[in-house]
Amino acid sequence: MVTVIGGGIAGAALAGALALRGERVRLFEQQARNSGGGAFLFIDDRGHRALSELGVPGDLVRAGSYPVAGGLVYANSLGRRGAINGRGHRFWMRDSLVQILREFIAEAGVDTVYGAPITDVTVTERGCVLRRGDDTTVLEDELIVGADGIDSVVRAGLEPERGTEYAGDVVLYGMTSRPVTLKTDPATLHFFAEIENGRPASTLGHIWRPGDPAALWFLRVPREALPGSDDLGRRPIEEWAETITTATPSNQALISAFLETTESVHVSNARNVPLTGAATPVDPVVLIGDADHAITPAAGVGARDALEDAHAVYEAHLSGASPAAAMLERRRRILEDRELALRTRAR
Repeated sequence: MVTVIGGGIAGAALAGALALRGERVRLFEQQARNSGGGAFLFIDDRGHRALSELGVPGDLVRAGSYPVAGGLVYANSLGRRGAINGRGHRFWMRDSLVQILREFIAEAGVDTVYGAPITDVTVTERGCVLRRGDDTTVLEDELIVGADGIDSVVRAGLEPERGTEYAGDVVLYGMTSRPVTLKTDPATLHFFAEIENGRPASTLGHIWRPGDPAALWFLRVPREALPGSDDLGRRPIEEWAETITTATPSNQALISAFLETTESVHVSNARNVPLTGAATPVDPVVLIGDADHAITPAAGVGARDALEDAHAVYEAHLSGASPAAAMLERRRRILEDRELALRTRAR
């Protein structure tokens, strides 16, 4: 028996893949309904390769997303411009991917328990104890995968000292309430940085396509963390219009188009889960995805990393190798990728 805690991207992909190979899989997911909301993702060829090798049908992938045909285009207020050809990037609404994966696990025969928030995990030498309200479940001598996101209860049981840290940005995500036609290239991920004192004072990103019901945009503003919950949820656009306008002096026409057609924005403090000082993974309990190594959405690789984690644990388990060792190697690769990305941005 394999138990997966958390039915987001990483957990659902892993659970469905193992069940397709004849494994008995139980999945706990606290949300009874798909609640991806307006969040959106850009997943590259590596992430889609992992999806394919985990058994997610390609026709569903193609139907649920579209290629970022124009690649990634960046510019800043000092006049620097550049472009990167997309590495198989496809655009996803997060709820579309989650819905595909929910159908995937249902068809694979995963024993799924929805609407069952796990409030506490106690890790033992042979497994762990899950508490859900008044119910207690003892798991021993089986693979137990914590895929329960950035505020992972499983991580809290394994490594109570390794919490989240503020990444330095407040992030706003917006979706227009009707189709828009912009002067920028369609099916292209655009980034624009306002530079002050040699550093980005804000970063505006957007993507749109003719005929799509909405354009998607986001704004990162470096500042002190907002008080209260790290995820402030959806807020009326009027509450943030002045901040958005002030933060984007070089893009007033574009931002005006967004403000006129956007009713609300999702607001959150960007957070990381640091790998520095992380305990070495030990079977049978492992962490994958954001539960182990969440990184600010600005990096744009969270979904890919989660899918590659799921694939690594899948292969290790089926081959009789150690999933913990597989995740230790994944951490090495993730840190290597991040270092390469930092060197590339510094050029």
